[in-house]
Amino acid sequence: MDSLKPLSSEQPKLLDRVRSEIRLRHYSPRTEEAYIGWIRRYIVFHDKQHPMEMGEPEVRRFLSHLAEELKVSASTQNQALNALVFLYGPVLCKPVGIMEPFIRAKRPRNLPIVLTKTEVRRLLKQLDSVARLVGTLMYGSGLRLLECLTLRVKDIDFEKMEVRLRRGKGGKDRVTMLPAALKEDLITHLGEVRRLHQKDLREGAGRVALPEALARKYSNANSEWGWQFVFPASSRYFDKEAGIERRHHIHESVIQKAVKLASQQAGITKHATCHTLRHSFATHLLESGYDIRTVQELLGHSHVNTTMIYTHVLNRGRLGVVSPADIT
Repeated sequence: MDSLKPLSSEQPKLLDRVRSEIRLRHYSPRTEEAYIGWIRRYIVFHDKQHPMEMGEPEVRRFLSHLAEELKVSASTQNQALNALVFLYGPVLCKPVGIMEPFIRAKRPRNLPIVLTKTEVRRLLKQLDSVARLVGTLMYGSGLRLLECLTLRVKDIDFEKMEVRLRRGKGGKDRVTMLPAALKEDLITHLGEVRRLHQKDLREGAGRVALPEALARKYSNANSEWGWQFVFPASSRYFDKEAGIERRHHIHESVIQKAVKLASQQAGITKHATCHTLRHSFATHLLESGYDIRTVQELLGHSHVNTTMIYTHVLNRGRLGVVSPADIT
C-alpha cells in the first residue's frame, strides 16, 4: 500500500506523509502503527482510491462496515475514526467535519476483572524468573504491561523506592511505588542485565533505541547503562535505519502467554490477563482504605471517574452494603 501514488510527483508518498505528521507531533510508535494500519484498510476497502478523491460518505461507509459486518468493539471503531480524522486533517488538509450519523459499535459497560489477594499470590507463584518480576511490578506498582517492559534502568530509584514512568499512556509522566518485596530480586536481575549489556558493547552492539529527540540531543546516551531496558530481549536485532545491532525489550506476547499459563496452572477460573494485575492493584488499595485520589495518581488516570470503576468491585460491596441474607 506504500506504493499508492501521490497526487504530485514532487510530493512524498501518502503513508510517508502520515508518518511524518505523526512523528512531528511526537505520537507513540504504537499510535503510528495503528493509524497507518487503519488508513491502509480504509483505502483497500474503497478499491484503492486515493483519499483525496473520497470524503465523508466513504468514511461513514467504512466505519459502518466495521460495526455491522466485522462486529468490532466501540474502542476499535473509535480508533479507526481517529486515524481517518488525522488523515483528512493534518495530512490532507481536507477535514471531514461533522459527519452524518454512522452505525456505531456498542460499548459494553463491563466491570474490570479483579483477583483476590490469594489468587494473585497463586498466580505469581506460577511465574518464572523475569515473568515473575514483571508480574509483581504490574501488581505491586499498578503498571500497564508496556509501561513495565519499556522501563529504563534509570527509571528505578532504589533509594526512594519509586518507579518513574516516562511518557506513559497519553504521553504523561508519573511516579509510583516500588514494592519492597521486589527490591533484592530486581537488584540481582539488573546485575545480570548489566553483564549482558557489557557483552553487547564488547561485540559492537549495546546501543539501545531512544526517542528521536533524545537520540539527537544526546548522541552517546544510547550506549549508557542508565538508558538500557530493565527487561531486555534475549536476542538482538539489526536496525536497518541505524545500520547497527540493537537489543529491544521483551515482547509483550512473552509475558501475556506466561500469565495465561500461570493462571491456568494456579486453577484460577477468572479470565486473568496482565491488565487484571493492574485492576487488582487499584482494588486492593481501595480495600485497604487508601484515598481514591491517591489511587488515581498512582494509576495515572486523568479523571477520577475512571478510577471510580474500582469502587464497584470491592469485596465489601458497593457502599459497604451487607446482603439481607447475611443479617441475623
